[in-house]
Amino acid sequence: MQPRNMSMSGVVDLAAVKAAQEAKAKAEQARAEAARHGGAGAVSPADLVIDVDEAGFEREVLQRSAEVPVVIDFWAEWCQPCKQLSPLLERLAVEYNGRFLLAKVDVDANQMLMQQFGVQGIPAVFAVVAGQALPLFQGAADEQQIRETLDQLIQVAEQRFGLTGLTVDPNAAPGAAPAAEAPAGPYDALLAAAVEALDAGDLGGAVQAYRNVLSDDPANTEAKLGLAQAELLQRVQGMDPQRVRRDAADKPGDAEAQIAAADLDLVGGHVEDAFGRLTDTVSRTAGDDREAVRRRLLELFEVVGADDPRVVAARRALARALF
Repeated sequence: MQPRNMSMSGVVDLAAVKAAQEAKAKAEQARAEAARHGGAGAVSPADLVIDVDEAGFEREVLQRSAEVPVVIDFWAEWCQPCKQLSPLLERLAVEYNGRFLLAKVDVDANQMLMQQFGVQGIPAVFAVVAGQALPLFQGAADEQQIRETLDQLIQVAEQRFGLTGLTVDPNAAPGAAPAAEAPAGPYDALLAAAVEALDAGDLGGAVQAYRNVLSDDPANTEAKLGLAQAELLQRVQGMDPQRVRRDAADKPGDAEAQIAAADLDLVGGHVEDAFGRLTDTVSRTAGDDREAVRRRLLELFEVVGADDPRVVAARRALARALF
């Protein structure tokens, strides 16, 4: 079971990655605020199964995935296998007593979510843990297989992300403990301005807005991620992909050519290709060229996210190439 950022098709969906990181940060702020006020409270067993649409996805899935694994059941009324699987998942959600939350998504009414997760057929079951998506299974599965998959998911959530789940009170009223709203942060206005600039195609403005945040708060995760993404988009803007690819093929030891091709690789969703290209180039270069390639590789790690297994593997490969 390998976690990946929110694009499930293998493509790095920069907007989706950013949304996941923002949601995780907001959820962590909300949890801290709730703790200062005596905790978030218990939920009713009825709150362990929720219907989710596109409008509520960030709040109900991404933000809540910072406190509990969220299992997503993609279904439709006309889907016969769904009619066997969905009730089973609902029963297990209650039985597991808050160790995961079940979110049901009607694909007919939520086509964008279906596309974002790369769902090819239903039933399809995914999970989101701390803003990262994991494919669980597609099609029919027996109860024992599902239990094993859920147990593995919960183990990953606990060991890698420290998520212990929800407190369930059979006597709690349904809906009594909704997800807490995150308090406004000190840089929300600047971050919102950066997003607006990105939406308007003003990449230079977005870069500057993110840098303004980082000048005061160098550890701001959202600004670091946003800056890495905006700078990547700024670099590839106006590139001639055919020329870049031709130069990279003709000049395997040329640091500048390989760096440009790696940027295109990443924007196109070829994450392993981008990392492998630059790691190989580190091995073939020396001096300032090698250092330039190493720095670009570290920048691309920021875009994908430090917890992504592809980044972890590439860091090991980089270490071998350097030493």
